[in-house]
Amino acid sequence: MKKITLLIAFIGMITLQSCTVNEVRDDIDNDTISEVFEVTRSFSTGNGFSTFVDLGTPIYASDMILVYHLYDVVGGQDVWRLMPQTYYFDNGGELDYNFDFTQNDVTLFLDANFPLTNLDFSWTQNQTFRIVIIPGYLSNRMSTQVDFSDFDAVLKMNNLKESNIKKIP
Repeated sequence: MKKITLLIAFIGMITLQSCTVNEVRDDIDNDTISEVFEVTRSFSTGNGFSTFVDLGTPIYASDMILVYHLYDVVGGQDVWRLMPQTYYFDNGGELDYNFDFTQNDVTLFLDANFPLTNLDFSWTQNQTFRIVIIPGYLSNRMSTQVDFSDFDAVLKMNNLKESNIKKIP
């Protein structure tokens, strides 16, 4: 009887040994992706030197928004500057391109230490901006690995190409 009990216990141990739980962790969020939008807007007294950009779909509270201003084109290469961006004039004037955002939109606006109506049209008309939405889980990782002022580095870190940029009218 002892041998049968021992045999059953041994078989039970072998059988239960193969019953293990393999926990699968899915830390990668495959359905939340970075997005880039491009808009060209003009600023005037009519719009209060401010323009509203509807993102189309709400973003999560944890997402990060970066906005870049197309400052110049040099040798066929776009020169993007991370906003807020301050430009200084010889007469002591300071012009700020700035933005704020909610879960649904971004507002781009100008601010200065002089009347904005004194600005040359080259500073207010047909200004191009790129809005980058970075999911929250990526923003923590990116903050130590990429220089946000480098638009191309931000695109590369998010596996985005120029062809991924969505133009908003």
